[in-house]
Amino acid sequence: GRLHRRHRRPGPSRMSPATTTSDTTPAGRRGRRMLLALAAVLLVAGGWAVGQLTAPTASFPAEGSPEAGFARDMQTHHLQAVQMSTLVRDRTEDPEIRQLADDIARTQQQQAGQMYGWLSVWGLPQASPQPAMAWMDEDAGHEPSHGSSSAAAQGAPSMPGMATDDQLSELEEAQGREAERLYLELMIPHHQAGAAMGRAVLERTDNPVVTSLAQSIVTSQQAEIDYMEDLLAQR
Repeated sequence: GRLHRRHRRPGPSRMSPATTTSDTTPAGRRGRRMLLALAAVLLVAGGWAVGQLTAPTASFPAEGSPEAGFARDMQTHHLQAVQMSTLVRDRTEDPEIRQLADDIARTQQQQAGQMYGWLSVWGLPQASPQPAMAWMDEDAGHEPSHGSSSAAAQGAPSMPGMATDDQLSELEEAQGREAERLYLELMIPHHQAGAAMGRAVLERTDNPVVTSLAQSIVTSQQAEIDYMEDLLAQR
């Protein structure tokens, strides 16, 4: 008799995510944007959780302390760096600038969340009626803010290294090489001021979590300043 061979039916084909076309559709692009936004939120939440877990429990800094002032002002400072980095990342195809901007945005977003967590654990409000930088003495040695003496009139906060509203608008309108140059010209003094703020709080506190983060900021931002100066010289 004839032998009948049983043929196995082919199963459903397996396509890797890379072979799908959903990312090219409007819905796919919207989904990707939502995932990126969620990732940003999780970064801040993660930083906040680290701040809560690492905050000292013995004695919390009081209102008006250098630790509280540093936590508030550095959050504001960091979040503008995130804003500028996000702007340039969308306005250049240069891989070095895009990687630098992504690193700065992620790191400073996480650190801002950490400092938010400190203030929450310390039982202090996120905002203060005191002016920015009141915790720093005149001899703190921080860098002057980028731009002219009329920066405050142009919409800049009274904080060293911060870009003015006009400078942010200029960066937002720039593209390509011009956007890269503007970003570096703004971010170098921004980092110089951030490092100076870190050194200033190191002189004013022995709180271990504050000194740990401040030293990390000083070390990492000085290294990035050197790198950005090289990138700017190329442009």
